Amino acid sequence: MGRKMKTMDGNHAAAHASYAFTDVAAIYPITPSSVMAEATDEWATQGRTNIFGQTVQVTEMQSEAGAAGTVHGSLAAGALTTTYTASQGLLLMIPNLYKIAGEQLPGVFNVSARALASHALSIFGDHSDVYACRQTGCAMLCESSVQEVMDLTPVAHLSAIKGKIPFINFFDGFRTSHEIQKIETWDYEDLKDMADMDAIDAFRKHALNPNHPCQRGSAQNPDIFFQAREACNPFYDAMPAIVQEYMDKVNEKIGTNYKLFNYHGAEDAEHVIIAMGSVCDTIDETVDYLLAAGRKVGVVKVRLYRPFCAEALINAIPESVKQITVLDRTKEPGALGEPLYLDVVASLKGTKFDAVPVFTGRYGLGSKDTTPAQIVAVYDNTEKQKFTIGIVDDVTNLSLEVGAPLVTTPEGTINCKFWGLGADGTVGANKNSIKIIGDNTDMYAQAYFDYDSKKSGGVTMSHLRFGKSPIKSTYLIKQANFVACHNPSYINKYNMVQELVDGGTFLLNCPWDMEGIEKHLPGQVKAFIANHNIKFYVIDGIKIGKEIGLGGRINTVLQSAFFKLANIIPEEHAIELMKAAAKASYGKKGDKIVQMNYDAIDAGAKQVVEIEVPESWKDAEDEGLFTPQVKGGREDVVDFVKNIQAKVNAQEGNSLPVSAFTEYVDGTTPSGSSAYEKRGIAVDIPVWQPENCIQCNRCAYVCPHAVIRPVALTEEEVANAPEGLETIDMVGMPGLKFTMTVSAYDCTGCGSCANVCPGKKGEKALVMKNMEENAGKQDFFDYGREIPVKPEVVAKFKETTVKGSQFKQPLLEFSGACAGCGETPYAKLITQLFGDRMYIANATGCSSIWGNSSPSTPYTVNEKGQGPAWSNSLFEDNAEFGYGMLLAQKALRDGLKTKVEKLAAEGTNEAVVAAAKEWLDTFNCGATNGTATDNLVAALEACDCGCELRADILKNKDFLAKKSQWIFGGDGWAYDIGFGGVDHVLASGQDINIMVFDTEVYSNTGGQSSKATKTGATAQFAAGGKETKKKDLAGIAMSYGYVYVAQIAMGADFNQTVKAIAEAEAYPGPSLIIAYAPCINHGIKKGMSKAQTEEQLAVECGYWNNFRFNPEAEKKFTLDSKEPKGDYQEFLNGEVRYNALMRANPEKAQRLFAQNEAEAMERYEYLKGLVNLYDGTAKED
Repeated sequence: MGRKMKTMDGNHAAAHASYAFTDVAAIYPITPSSVMAEATDEWATQGRTNIFGQTVQVTEMQSEAGAAGTVHGSLAAGALTTTYTASQGLLLMIPNLYKIAGEQLPGVFNVSARALASHALSIFGDHSDVYACRQTGCAMLCESSVQEVMDLTPVAHLSAIKGKIPFINFFDGFRTSHEIQKIETWDYEDLKDMADMDAIDAFRKHALNPNHPCQRGSAQNPDIFFQAREACNPFYDAMPAIVQEYMDKVNEKIGTNYKLFNYHGAEDAEHVIIAMGSVCDTIDETVDYLLAAGRKVGVVKVRLYRPFCAEALINAIPESVKQITVLDRTKEPGALGEPLYLDVVASLKGTKFDAVPVFTGRYGLGSKDTTPAQIVAVYDNTEKQKFTIGIVDDVTNLSLEVGAPLVTTPEGTINCKFWGLGADGTVGANKNSIKIIGDNTDMYAQAYFDYDSKKSGGVTMSHLRFGKSPIKSTYLIKQANFVACHNPSYINKYNMVQELVDGGTFLLNCPWDMEGIEKHLPGQVKAFIANHNIKFYVIDGIKIGKEIGLGGRINTVLQSAFFKLANIIPEEHAIELMKAAAKASYGKKGDKIVQMNYDAIDAGAKQVVEIEVPESWKDAEDEGLFTPQVKGGREDVVDFVKNIQAKVNAQEGNSLPVSAFTEYVDGTTPSGSSAYEKRGIAVDIPVWQPENCIQCNRCAYVCPHAVIRPVALTEEEVANAPEGLETIDMVGMPGLKFTMTVSAYDCTGCGSCANVCPGKKGEKALVMKNMEENAGKQDFFDYGREIPVKPEVVAKFKETTVKGSQFKQPLLEFSGACAGCGETPYAKLITQLFGDRMYIANATGCSSIWGNSSPSTPYTVNEKGQGPAWSNSLFEDNAEFGYGMLLAQKALRDGLKTKVEKLAAEGTNEAVVAAAKEWLDTFNCGATNGTATDNLVAALEACDCGCELRADILKNKDFLAKKSQWIFGGDGWAYDIGFGGVDHVLASGQDINIMVFDTEVYSNTGGQSSKATKTGATAQFAAGGKETKKKDLAGIAMSYGYVYVAQIAMGADFNQTVKAIAEAEAYPGPSLIIAYAPCINHGIKKGMSKAQTEEQLAVECGYWNNFRFNPEAEKKFTLDSKEPKGDYQEFLNGEVRYNALMRANPEKAQRLFAQNEAEAMERYEYLKGLVNLYDGTAKED
């Protein structure tokens, strides 16, 4: 049967093929594999059927370990079962992989291979995770491209069924999982035709069943375990032939030539590379290039990695070979070599290739780009038996010298590169563009997206290729025919125009007329445009976006401009196709949003303007790239900024040698580096209007990035301030002046501050105005940072109030969180209250990514150098990780306590004895023990007794003070994967604080459903709306009776938020705070500038409840939320996560939304009952 051409990524290709053979899919989200599970869930919701005529039963579990256990149980009971995972998730499945393989169950684990967290987290691709499973007994099949994923995924499923061995079916994370290609797709009838139905029947009949019962999973003793373990050998011996049998069936169907090991290159090759994964396509291209130049080279592509068939490998290698090089995409420290190399060496021993030297190289860790020039360097290498490519190793000198870049793409391929701002929609628009080109022309198409891990506001680079020949270029574009810059602030930060070929096209999104272009374009950009005959166009996408109502989402404007300029598809037809794509992408957000995008598409095509390049530009001088000035600061952070951060942020991180990281080899980086980034990404920033200010400090309180700060100044400080600083008399503090400062270059322009500003007489004290026109106000902010916090001001207004807390320095600033983020205001506030003495154990998720995404460290220090000590372990173990920190402090402090007690009892120095007693009296109170510690240290340092006890205590003085232990994480962690740990730590009774940022979805991985997701909400893995209600995490914690528990929503009650946080930290036992955090995944119609308003509405209508349970208080339970009022359904319909279901399935939506409201009202009555239970009265606070 003929196959249809379709444009899709590797994840969708795997999901499409896998769905056909799957009865049950047990899933859990993890980047970059989540898309496979999301697609499976969507198709099942839409009613797609597998080859058995049924929809797949999709179940989300609480963790990957849970998913693997479910896969095991489902297989044991006779259902063909699949899961999708990567990285740490795959490692959590390892115990079950052993069991599933041992029990000969035909499960398939589809893996988008990804790096494992070691010195740092990397969400990007390599083979570390799959290599960690090579000993489990699973067969392992590897694909090199999106087309191969489509073609060979059925081989994994079919071979597992026939051979009775589970498969790990893997391909490269991101480079293949997220690369979009135009490929041929399977028809399910063809897949059904290849399936061995007898083997499937035999599997089902062998399954556990009470009608013919048996028992599995016994405990065996030393007398028989070994023999029973060896009994499986024949099945592994037979598997390579079974895999080849199904490859042959595929070959027969579609005309391919898949083998266990495929060779490409010269028949008489003398140097052969052996590799697997996406690098094989790059090697293919390079081999063709070198063959044309007369070189005798080739490549062996590994497809079946386990069982490793030595005979098939030997048959694939040309007999003429004189050197073999094995490339491995992993690092195994301490090993003699990486896994594939060791397998190859073992396979060749004692064969005709026994004397052929085998070299080994590492490449591509963490998705490091691997280029044709690097592959040429591998073929040229005859000296370094062990080497690396893609980096400069000046420490152990393993790296190979790489020559000039090569052009190996097929002739006629058009290369396009788009520079965007994270969350501006550029990536989404380019995904649509490549699908439009692929699905509506006879051209091949490829798209890949290169971006950092900032939540939004980071740099995104979209790489699009299309042409008449298949595209195998699995590396980034360095020479482009078309370059678009979607953010004008990039023009003097990055070399982007210089990547254009002569005669190429450059599109700049900017608000400038010709005079502005002359002013803002750096000389080197002008000269390159003029001297290389670059066609130069501009468009004011921001202006168009504002006029239409899209704000900063300018993607469709610029997409339209691209199609007009690229002229790939006739303009009118391209506009039709773009509008169809926009409807598909934004239909769930409502007709109004769709129409806005239609208008944007029309405007983009009409308003793009060609710039006539002046002759004078040819001689323009090179002005260099903009780099933020590094003014003062601690030596360690300044060194890091200059040596690492500046280069990484200039997109030059790939040029850094290994020696640059010798100071940071264990993953430690200095705090406070985000202050040096000064990204300048906001279009509009808040400008203070002093005449309307009531000095409430709400703006600073809610700012997600700590860019707006009140400053109290003396007359002298005002006199020394930069010219133009506006101040007003400070209320309640005679003799002091007040000002509100804004960091223009750190602001993301969300407008949350202006939204909450009460102002005076209807006039706001903060007005959003053009950033460029107000950038000079940065000087006022910088000056304000130099002015120390005034203790008398904090004392007057009290640090545990909204106003008073904001006069304290935030020790979380300028993070990579989304504009308007609902999480960071809470974390920032906690650092203002306790940051100088706090430890943070942070679960992997949004809060760890905005909390420490290299090279930006937003947790910072005060003038004494104190600040949050922050670390991330994993996702699943965060509560335990934080608990371990607490136990360490406890052990070290208890040891010191014994010594201080001895000092107090036996000391002769009165000052030391008094200080020791004060320290012992405050031992368990963090708020007062810090001062007591300072006094004790001062007394000991002043004492010249020289005794060993004094020296020992002073040596360990950093451990003396009572610290504040915090555990941060999202709802996916606290409600699901980490719940067991959360429960255990709360049950411990220890003085530890847990902060849950509750977005009601897995925000970091793209918005999957968690047990915090409410009834009726749509989310990934809940495409048809969640059918069950939200887990009562607070109620579970309160059931212990000795845990402080609070639910808070800042925008609903500013005072309650700070009060709850202060009470939780002061409580001498475990505490749990659950904070409602609006998120971009919610699709708030009002926009993220109204995140605080959304919190207010959530509480007012009863969707969310604020309360505090304090076991030590006289009135233990306080219900801070008032009786629900307002339109509950209107609140639900204000968010896309709910209203999308109303459009897709109105009847179901009405039922689930009514259920959601009923559950909320029932919950409020339950909480009122708790007031009665604990206090004997239903009166609310």
